[in-house]
Amino acid sequence: MTSGPHDLCVLALRDPRAAATQWSVAEWSRYVPQARSAGLLARTCQSVLAAAPTTGQTIPASLLGHLESSRRMFAAQRAEITRELGHIQHALAGLGAPVILLKGAAYLAAGLPAAEGRFFSDVDILVPKAALPEAESSLMLNGWLTTHHNAYDQRYYRQWMHELPPLQHVRRGTTLDLHHNILPATARLKPDGQRLVEAAVALPDWPGLHVLAPADMVLHSMTHLFMNDDMSHALRDLSDLDLLLRYFGTDEVFWDRLLKRAAEMDLLRPLHYGARHAKRILGTPMPPKFAECVERAGPAAPLRPLMDALWRRALRCPHPSATLPGNAAAHLALYVRGHWLRMPPGLLAKHLTIKALRLHERAPRSNTTAPAPAGG
Repeated sequence: MTSGPHDLCVLALRDPRAAATQWSVAEWSRYVPQARSAGLLARTCQSVLAAAPTTGQTIPASLLGHLESSRRMFAAQRAEITRELGHIQHALAGLGAPVILLKGAAYLAAGLPAAEGRFFSDVDILVPKAALPEAESSLMLNGWLTTHHNAYDQRYYRQWMHELPPLQHVRRGTTLDLHHNILPATARLKPDGQRLVEAAVALPDWPGLHVLAPADMVLHSMTHLFMNDDMSHALRDLSDLDLLLRYFGTDEVFWDRLLKRAAEMDLLRPLHYGARHAKRILGTPMPPKFAECVERAGPAAPLRPLMDALWRRALRCPHPSATLPGNAAAHLALYVRGHWLRMPPGLLAKHLTIKALRLHERAPRSNTTAPAPAGG
């Protein structure tokens, strides 16, 4: 394990029984703010409380309220997101194309362990690129309005990105991200969005809604984390990945499918980072042969120690009591790397200059307008 002795959030994820029976009051007092800062208090407290014996429990009574409050907040959000999925299902019922839930919404609708204790601020869905205009129109007619109204941001999303500008519901205030792929068209890796759609799995309890196939869902989790420029939820996302691999990995053929699919979708490098660091940090079990294969997909020897050092700092609880020296520099380096992997140098330089000088705010507002909302 590479987490270090002070990252109690990671320790709770790896060994909840030890947390429930062996931690001191001081450790519990450090754990609660750490887990809350990582967005993992609800998830870790559920596993810790489940592992706690009925007698001899070491969880301080003064902290049990924090755990129970987090569980209640999670239950309330779960109910809210479930209602939101119903609104999305209704709005896109006539689309005539698969509507694929991504990330937290997918875990929730599919009843996966990765949904337990997971907080998220928006809902992500994916549709075929050809269906984007109709999907956007249907959502806007049901009350979701586009954001990022200046012309530059609208063009940035619609021409180069793998998603449209975020949509926000006019009454409920909920945010929806509408994707057509899992990486931008300008990214160095080129997964095929249409192949994701073709392999999607229908949800029997949610007619018209789908989730990614197991291997694609895991690859999306890895890609979202290890091709990203924002590490604010990195440990939570690594925990998602750990739970997905543990769940799908009980099927022995899954590991071969995952490796083959990563090669087909040009995602071997995210697979390498995902498997390597899930195993090192959270102890995710995986077949030795699979682990050996994905190790060969990593960067060259001179770069590998550097990347390990960066990920070791980024994939930690973000609370100041858990961070390592060089944390800020590591996050900055991964922020630059995330942009570098997503955009070619010329476009990246232009984009960062426009953003740094706030030139996009001087651009005229986009002509993109929303139809009048009609329910939803």
